[in-house]
Amino acid sequence: MQFTVLAVDARQQVVALSLEAASEALAADQVRSRGLTPVSLEANGFRLPRRKARFPATLFSMELLSLLEAGLNLVEALQTLSEKETGGERREVLSAILAAIHRGEPFSQAVASLPRHFPPLYVATIKAAERTGNVPEALGRYVAYQEELERVRKKIVAASIYPVVLMGVGGLVLAFLMLYVVPRFARVYEDMAGTLPLFSKLLLAFGGFVGNHAIGISIAAIAFSAFSAWAWSRPKARAWLNTQLWRIPALGSRMKVYQLARLYRTAAMLLRAGIPAVRALDMVRDLLAAHLRPQLIAARKSIEQGKPMSAALGAVGLATPVAARMMLVGERSGDMGRMLAQIARFHDEEVARTVEWFTKAFEPVLMAVLGLAIGGVVVLMYMPIFELAGSIR
Repeated sequence: MQFTVLAVDARQQVVALSLEAASEALAADQVRSRGLTPVSLEANGFRLPRRKARFPATLFSMELLSLLEAGLNLVEALQTLSEKETGGERREVLSAILAAIHRGEPFSQAVASLPRHFPPLYVATIKAAERTGNVPEALGRYVAYQEELERVRKKIVAASIYPVVLMGVGGLVLAFLMLYVVPRFARVYEDMAGTLPLFSKLLLAFGGFVGNHAIGISIAAIAFSAFSAWAWSRPKARAWLNTQLWRIPALGSRMKVYQLARLYRTAAMLLRAGIPAVRALDMVRDLLAAHLRPQLIAARKSIEQGKPMSAALGAVGLATPVAARMMLVGERSGDMGRMLAQIARFHDEEVARTVEWFTKAFEPVLMAVLGLAIGGVVVLMYMPIFELAGSIR
Protein backbone atom coordinates (compact mmCIF):
# COMPACT_ATOMS: atom_id res chain seq x y z
CA MET A 1 0.00 0.00 0.00
CA GLN A 2 1.26 3.47 -0.92
CA PHE A 3 1.45 6.07 1.89
CA THR A 4 1.96 9.83 1.80
CA VAL A 5 3.83 10.85 4.94
CA LEU A 6 4.48 14.18 6.66
CA ALA A 7 7.38 13.98 9.11
CA VAL A 8 9.78 16.19 11.07
CA ASP A 9 13.54 15.80 10.63
CA ALA A 10 16.38 16.44 13.10
CA ARG A 11 16.42 20.15 12.23
CA GLN A 12 12.68 20.32 13.06
CA GLN A 13 11.71 20.88 9.44
CA VAL A 14 8.64 19.29 7.90
CA VAL A 15 9.41 16.67 5.25
CA ALA A 16 6.91 15.08 2.82
CA LEU A 17 7.66 11.67 1.32
CA SER A 18 5.94 8.70 -0.27
CA LEU A 19 6.67 5.05 0.59
CA GLU A 20 5.31 1.50 0.30
CA ALA A 21 4.21 -0.45 3.41
CA ALA A 22 1.73 -3.15 4.35
CA SER A 23 0.15 -1.06 7.13
CA GLU A 24 0.30 2.34 8.83
CA ALA A 25 2.36 0.91 11.70
CA LEU A 26 4.99 -0.47 9.32
CA ALA A 27 5.03 2.81 7.39
CA ALA A 28 5.63 4.71 10.64
CA ASP A 29 8.50 2.33 11.50
CA GLN A 30 10.11 3.00 8.12
CA VAL A 31 9.87 6.74 8.72
CA ARG A 32 11.50 6.44 12.16
CA SER A 33 14.29 4.25 10.76
CA ARG A 34 15.24 7.22 8.55
CA GLY A 35 15.64 9.41 11.62
CA LEU A 36 12.34 11.23 11.10
CA THR A 37 9.35 11.74 13.41
CA PRO A 38 6.05 10.97 11.64
CA VAL A 39 3.32 13.58 11.98
CA SER A 40 0.66 12.13 9.66
CA LEU A 41 0.29 9.12 7.39
CA GLU A 42 -2.32 8.94 4.65
CA ALA A 43 -2.96 5.83 2.54
CA ASN A 44 -3.33 6.44 -1.19
CA GLY A 45 -6.05 4.65 -3.13
CA PHE A 46 -9.38 3.21 -1.98
CA ARG A 47 -9.95 2.08 1.57
CA LEU A 48 -12.97 1.81 3.77
CA PRO A 49 -13.66 4.96 5.82
CA ARG A 50 -12.70 4.62 9.43
CA ARG A 51 -13.83 6.83 12.24
CA LYS A 52 -10.89 8.16 14.22
CA ALA A 53 -11.05 7.98 17.97
CA ARG A 54 -11.01 11.27 19.84
CA PHE A 55 -7.74 12.08 21.53
CA PRO A 56 -8.19 11.63 25.33
CA ALA A 57 -7.39 15.19 26.39
CA THR A 58 -8.23 14.56 30.06
CA LEU A 59 -5.98 11.49 30.33
CA PHE A 60 -3.23 13.34 28.48
CA SER A 61 -3.54 16.25 30.93
CA MET A 62 -3.33 13.91 33.94
CA GLU A 63 -0.20 12.19 32.61
CA LEU A 64 1.42 15.47 31.61
CA LEU A 65 0.66 16.98 35.03
CA SER A 66 2.26 14.01 36.79
CA LEU A 67 5.44 14.36 34.73
CA LEU A 68 5.64 18.13 35.25
CA GLU A 69 5.20 17.73 39.01
CA ALA A 70 7.97 15.10 38.95
CA GLY A 71 10.39 17.80 37.75
CA LEU A 72 10.45 17.32 33.96
CA ASN A 73 10.11 20.37 31.76
CA LEU A 74 7.30 20.60 29.18
CA VAL A 75 9.32 19.33 26.20
CA GLU A 76 10.76 16.40 28.16
CA ALA A 77 7.31 15.46 29.45
CA LEU A 78 5.81 15.56 25.96
CA GLN A 79 8.68 13.51 24.54
CA THR A 80 8.19 10.94 27.29
CA LEU A 81 4.49 10.64 26.51
CA SER A 82 5.21 10.37 22.79
CA GLU A 83 7.79 7.61 23.30
CA LYS A 84 5.29 5.73 25.46
CA GLU A 85 2.89 5.41 22.52
CA THR A 86 3.64 2.74 19.91
CA GLY A 87 1.70 4.48 17.15
CA GLY A 88 -1.75 5.55 16.07
CA GLU A 89 -3.73 8.69 16.73
CA ARG A 90 -2.14 9.54 20.09
CA ARG A 91 1.39 9.35 18.72
CA GLU A 92 0.44 11.59 15.80
CA VAL A 93 -1.13 14.23 18.06
CA LEU A 94 1.85 14.26 20.45
CA SER A 95 4.28 14.47 17.54
CA ALA A 96 2.36 17.42 16.10
CA ILE A 97 2.46 19.23 19.48
CA LEU A 98 6.20 18.60 19.83
CA ALA A 99 6.86 19.79 16.27
CA ALA A 100 4.96 23.02 16.96
CA ILE A 101 6.87 23.65 20.19
CA HIS A 102 10.21 23.02 18.44
CA ARG A 103 9.19 25.64 15.87
CA GLY A 104 8.95 28.13 18.73
CA GLU A 105 5.19 28.12 19.20
CA PRO A 106 3.79 28.25 22.77
CA PHE A 107 2.01 25.21 24.17
CA SER A 108 -1.40 26.91 23.92
CA GLN A 109 -0.88 27.62 20.22
CA ALA A 110 0.29 24.04 19.63
CA VAL A 111 -2.90 22.56 21.09
CA ALA A 112 -5.03 25.26 19.43
CA SER A 113 -3.85 23.95 16.05
CA LEU A 114 -5.59 20.65 16.87
CA PRO A 115 -9.21 21.76 17.48
CA ARG A 116 -10.59 18.26 16.88
CA HIS A 117 -8.78 17.00 19.97
CA PHE A 118 -8.57 20.04 22.27
CA PRO A 119 -11.71 22.14 22.90
CA PRO A 120 -11.55 25.95 23.11
CA LEU A 121 -11.94 25.78 26.91
CA TYR A 122 -8.75 23.74 27.16
CA VAL A 123 -6.84 26.15 24.92
CA ALA A 124 -8.09 29.21 26.83
CA THR A 125 -7.10 27.70 30.18
CA ILE A 126 -3.56 26.89 28.99
CA LYS A 127 -3.18 30.29 27.33
CA ALA A 128 -4.20 32.13 30.48
CA ALA A 129 -1.79 30.01 32.57
CA GLU A 130 1.15 30.76 30.26
CA ARG A 131 0.96 34.42 31.28
CA THR A 132 1.88 33.47 34.83
CA GLY A 133 4.04 30.47 33.89
CA ASN A 134 1.89 28.06 35.92
CA VAL A 135 0.83 25.48 33.35
CA PRO A 136 0.64 22.60 35.92
CA GLU A 137 -1.99 24.51 37.89
CA ALA A 138 -4.05 25.00 34.72
CA LEU A 139 -3.79 21.31 33.89
CA GLY A 140 -4.88 20.39 37.41
CA ARG A 141 -7.81 22.78 37.16
CA TYR A 142 -8.94 21.29 33.84
CA VAL A 143 -8.61 17.72 35.16
CA ALA A 144 -10.67 18.61 38.25
CA TYR A 145 -13.30 20.21 36.01
CA GLN A 146 -13.61 17.09 33.86
CA GLU A 147 -13.69 14.81 36.90
CA GLU A 148 -16.61 16.76 38.35
CA LEU A 149 -18.52 16.52 35.09
CA GLU A 150 -17.79 12.80 34.89
CA ARG A 151 -18.88 12.27 38.49
CA VAL A 152 -22.28 13.82 37.84
CA ARG A 153 -22.68 11.95 34.56
CA LYS A 154 -21.89 8.62 36.25
CA LYS A 155 -24.50 9.28 38.93
CA ILE A 156 -27.17 9.95 36.33
CA VAL A 157 -26.19 6.95 34.20
CA ALA A 158 -26.03 4.61 37.21
CA ALA A 159 -29.50 5.68 38.33
CA SER A 160 -30.89 5.17 34.82
CA ILE A 161 -29.41 1.74 34.03
CA TYR A 162 -31.96 -0.43 35.85
CA PRO A 163 -35.10 1.29 34.45
CA VAL A 164 -33.67 1.18 30.93
CA VAL A 165 -32.78 -2.52 31.23
CA LEU A 166 -36.20 -3.27 32.70
CA MET A 167 -37.96 -1.46 29.86
CA GLY A 168 -35.78 -3.22 27.27
CA VAL A 169 -36.37 -6.71 28.66
CA GLY A 170 -40.08 -6.09 29.21
CA GLY A 171 -40.44 -4.70 25.70
CA LEU A 172 -38.68 -7.72 24.19
CA VAL A 173 -40.90 -10.17 26.12
CA LEU A 174 -44.03 -8.28 25.09
CA ALA A 175 -42.87 -8.13 21.46
CA PHE A 176 -42.15 -11.89 21.50
CA LEU A 177 -45.65 -12.62 22.77
CA MET A 178 -47.42 -10.28 20.36
CA LEU A 179 -45.38 -11.04 17.24
CA TYR A 180 -44.63 -14.76 17.67
CA VAL A 181 -46.87 -16.46 20.23
CA VAL A 182 -50.18 -14.68 19.61
CA PRO A 183 -50.21 -15.34 15.80
CA ARG A 184 -49.83 -19.07 16.48
CA PHE A 185 -52.64 -19.04 19.03
CA ALA A 186 -54.77 -17.19 16.47
CA ARG A 187 -54.42 -20.09 14.03
CA VAL A 188 -55.37 -22.58 16.78
CA TYR A 189 -58.54 -20.64 17.65
CA GLU A 190 -59.71 -20.01 14.07
CA ASP A 191 -62.64 -22.44 14.40
CA MET A 192 -63.73 -20.96 17.75
CA ALA A 193 -63.95 -17.34 16.58
CA GLY A 194 -67.64 -17.04 17.31
CA THR A 195 -67.41 -18.21 20.92
CA LEU A 196 -64.33 -16.29 22.08
CA PRO A 197 -64.57 -13.41 24.60
CA LEU A 198 -64.42 -9.93 23.07
CA PHE A 199 -60.91 -8.99 24.20
CA SER A 200 -59.57 -12.39 23.20
CA LYS A 201 -61.10 -11.87 19.75
CA LEU A 202 -59.37 -8.51 19.42
CA LEU A 203 -56.04 -9.90 20.57
CA LEU A 204 -56.20 -12.89 18.29
CA ALA A 205 -57.36 -10.72 15.37
CA PHE A 206 -54.21 -8.70 15.86
CA GLY A 207 -52.21 -11.94 15.97
CA GLY A 208 -53.82 -13.10 12.73
CA PHE A 209 -53.01 -9.78 11.06
CA VAL A 210 -49.38 -10.04 12.14
CA GLY A 211 -49.14 -13.62 10.92
CA ASN A 212 -50.60 -12.75 7.49
CA HIS A 213 -48.44 -9.66 6.98
CA ALA A 214 -45.21 -10.71 8.70
CA ILE A 215 -42.92 -9.68 5.80
CA GLY A 216 -44.51 -6.26 5.39
CA ILE A 217 -44.40 -5.59 9.14
CA SER A 218 -40.74 -6.63 9.28
CA ILE A 219 -39.83 -4.30 6.40
CA ALA A 220 -41.77 -1.45 8.04
CA ALA A 221 -40.00 -2.06 11.37
CA ILE A 222 -36.56 -2.05 9.70
CA ALA A 223 -37.43 1.12 7.75
CA PHE A 224 -38.67 2.84 10.91
CA SER A 225 -35.49 1.88 12.78
CA ALA A 226 -33.30 3.16 9.94
CA PHE A 227 -35.27 6.42 9.76
CA SER A 228 -35.04 6.88 13.53
CA ALA A 229 -31.26 6.34 13.43
CA TRP A 230 -30.93 8.80 10.55
CA ALA A 231 -33.11 11.39 12.30
CA TRP A 232 -31.11 11.04 15.54
CA SER A 233 -27.91 11.76 13.60
CA ARG A 234 -29.37 15.08 12.41
CA PRO A 235 -28.66 18.04 14.75
CA LYS A 236 -31.98 19.67 13.84
CA ALA A 237 -33.94 16.55 14.84
CA ARG A 238 -32.12 16.33 18.19
CA ALA A 239 -32.72 20.04 18.75
CA TRP A 240 -36.45 19.59 18.03
CA LEU A 241 -36.71 16.66 20.46
CA ASN A 242 -34.80 18.63 23.09
CA THR A 243 -37.23 21.53 22.65
CA GLN A 244 -40.21 19.23 23.17
CA LEU A 245 -38.68 17.84 26.37
CA TRP A 246 -38.08 21.36 27.66
CA ARG A 247 -41.81 22.09 27.29
CA ILE A 248 -42.68 19.47 29.91
CA PRO A 249 -42.89 21.65 33.06
CA ALA A 250 -41.40 19.28 35.65
CA LEU A 251 -38.72 17.94 33.30
CA GLY A 252 -37.89 21.30 31.75
CA SER A 253 -37.09 22.91 35.11
CA ARG A 254 -34.71 20.05 36.05
CA MET A 255 -33.02 20.22 32.65
CA LYS A 256 -32.51 23.95 33.11
CA VAL A 257 -30.87 23.41 36.51
CA TYR A 258 -28.52 20.86 34.95
CA GLN A 259 -27.64 23.30 32.15
CA LEU A 260 -27.01 26.11 34.62
CA ALA A 261 -24.77 23.86 36.71
CA ARG A 262 -22.61 23.23 33.63
CA LEU A 263 -22.58 26.97 32.92
CA TYR A 264 -21.46 27.84 36.47
CA ARG A 265 -18.80 25.12 36.59
CA THR A 266 -17.24 26.04 33.26
CA ALA A 267 -17.33 29.76 34.00
CA ALA A 268 -15.73 29.05 37.37
CA MET A 269 -12.81 27.22 35.75
CA LEU A 270 -12.25 30.05 33.28
CA LEU A 271 -12.48 32.79 35.93
CA ARG A 272 -10.02 30.95 38.18
CA ALA A 273 -7.69 30.70 35.19
CA GLY A 274 -7.66 34.51 34.99
CA ILE A 275 -10.03 34.98 32.04
CA PRO A 276 -12.33 38.04 32.34
CA ALA A 277 -16.02 37.41 33.05
CA VAL A 278 -17.26 38.78 29.72
CA ARG A 279 -14.85 36.58 27.76
CA ALA A 280 -15.67 33.56 29.95
CA LEU A 281 -19.43 33.89 29.40
CA ASP A 282 -18.87 34.25 25.68
CA MET A 283 -16.85 31.02 25.64
CA VAL A 284 -19.43 28.97 27.54
CA ARG A 285 -22.35 30.07 25.38
CA ASP A 286 -22.36 26.88 23.26
CA LEU A 287 -22.76 24.72 26.39
CA LEU A 288 -26.30 26.01 26.89
CA ALA A 289 -29.42 24.90 25.05
CA ALA A 290 -30.15 26.98 21.96
CA HIS A 291 -33.13 28.82 23.50
CA LEU A 292 -31.03 29.91 26.52
CA ARG A 293 -28.15 31.42 24.52
CA PRO A 294 -29.88 34.76 23.75
CA GLN A 295 -30.40 35.20 27.50
CA LEU A 296 -26.68 34.64 28.12
CA ILE A 297 -25.78 37.14 25.39
CA ALA A 298 -28.04 39.72 27.05
CA ALA A 299 -26.40 39.03 30.43
CA ARG A 300 -22.92 39.44 28.90
CA LYS A 301 -23.91 42.82 27.45
CA SER A 302 -25.19 43.93 30.86
CA ILE A 303 -21.87 42.94 32.46
CA GLU A 304 -20.01 44.92 29.78
CA GLN A 305 -22.06 47.95 30.84
CA GLY A 306 -20.90 47.54 34.44
CA LYS A 307 -23.71 45.49 35.93
CA PRO A 308 -22.68 42.82 38.52
CA MET A 309 -22.75 39.22 37.33
CA SER A 310 -25.37 38.20 39.90
CA ALA A 311 -27.75 40.93 38.77
CA ALA A 312 -27.07 40.37 35.06
CA LEU A 313 -27.67 36.62 35.19
CA GLY A 314 -30.65 36.98 37.53
CA ALA A 315 -32.34 39.54 35.25
CA VAL A 316 -32.38 37.11 32.32
CA GLY A 317 -33.39 34.05 34.33
CA LEU A 318 -29.99 32.33 34.36
CA ALA A 319 -29.51 32.44 38.13
CA THR A 320 -31.51 30.33 40.55
CA PRO A 321 -32.38 31.95 43.92
CA VAL A 322 -29.54 30.00 45.58
CA ALA A 323 -27.10 30.94 42.84
CA ALA A 324 -28.02 34.64 42.99
CA ARG A 325 -27.41 34.83 46.75
CA MET A 326 -24.13 32.91 46.57
CA MET A 327 -22.90 35.06 43.68
CA LEU A 328 -23.51 38.15 45.81
CA VAL A 329 -21.20 36.64 48.44
CA GLY A 330 -18.62 35.89 45.74
CA GLU A 331 -18.75 39.46 44.48
CA ARG A 332 -18.21 40.82 47.97
CA SER A 333 -15.28 38.48 48.64
CA GLY A 334 -13.74 38.99 45.19
CA ASP A 335 -13.48 35.24 44.54
CA MET A 336 -16.29 34.63 42.07
CA GLY A 337 -14.54 31.64 40.50
CA ARG A 338 -14.54 29.64 43.72
CA MET A 339 -18.13 30.64 44.49
CA LEU A 340 -19.38 29.59 41.05
CA ALA A 341 -17.71 26.20 41.54
CA GLN A 342 -19.57 25.77 44.84
CA ILE A 343 -22.86 26.80 43.18
CA ALA A 344 -22.29 24.23 40.43
CA ARG A 345 -21.56 21.52 43.00
CA PHE A 346 -24.74 22.39 44.92
CA HIS A 347 -26.90 22.16 41.79
CA ASP A 348 -25.17 19.00 40.57
CA GLU A 349 -26.08 17.30 43.84
CA GLU A 350 -29.64 18.59 43.48
CA VAL A 351 -29.93 17.11 39.98
CA ALA A 352 -28.44 13.79 41.14
CA ARG A 353 -30.93 13.59 44.03
CA THR A 354 -33.82 14.33 41.68
CA VAL A 355 -32.76 11.62 39.24
CA GLU A 356 -32.30 9.11 42.06
CA TRP A 357 -35.70 9.93 43.56
CA PHE A 358 -37.43 9.69 40.18
CA THR A 359 -35.90 6.33 39.32
CA LYS A 360 -36.79 4.88 42.72
CA ALA A 361 -40.40 6.04 42.29
CA PHE A 362 -40.54 5.05 38.61
CA GLU A 363 -39.16 1.51 38.96
CA PRO A 364 -42.17 -0.02 40.81
CA VAL A 365 -44.61 1.77 38.51
CA LEU A 366 -42.74 0.48 35.46
CA MET A 367 -42.66 -3.07 36.85
CA ALA A 368 -46.40 -2.94 37.55
CA VAL A 369 -47.22 -1.68 34.04
CA LEU A 370 -45.03 -4.30 32.34
CA GLY A 371 -46.41 -7.05 34.58
CA LEU A 372 -50.00 -6.07 33.82
CA ALA A 373 -49.32 -5.86 30.08
CA ILE A 374 -47.55 -9.23 29.84
CA GLY A 375 -49.97 -10.90 32.23
CA GLY A 376 -52.94 -9.47 30.36
CA VAL A 377 -51.71 -10.86 27.04
CA VAL A 378 -51.15 -14.31 28.55
CA VAL A 379 -54.56 -14.36 30.26
CA LEU A 380 -56.38 -13.28 27.09
CA MET A 381 -54.60 -16.01 25.11
CA TYR A 382 -55.53 -18.74 27.59
CA MET A 383 -59.02 -17.50 28.54
CA PRO A 384 -60.78 -19.64 25.89
CA ILE A 385 -58.98 -22.72 27.27
CA PHE A 386 -60.12 -21.82 30.81
CA GLU A 387 -63.72 -21.45 29.61
CA LEU A 388 -63.55 -24.73 27.72
CA ALA A 389 -62.25 -26.50 30.84
CA GLY A 390 -65.09 -24.98 32.86
CA SER A 391 -67.72 -26.15 30.41
CA ILE A 392 -66.32 -29.71 30.44
CA ARG A 393 -66.72 -29.81 34.24
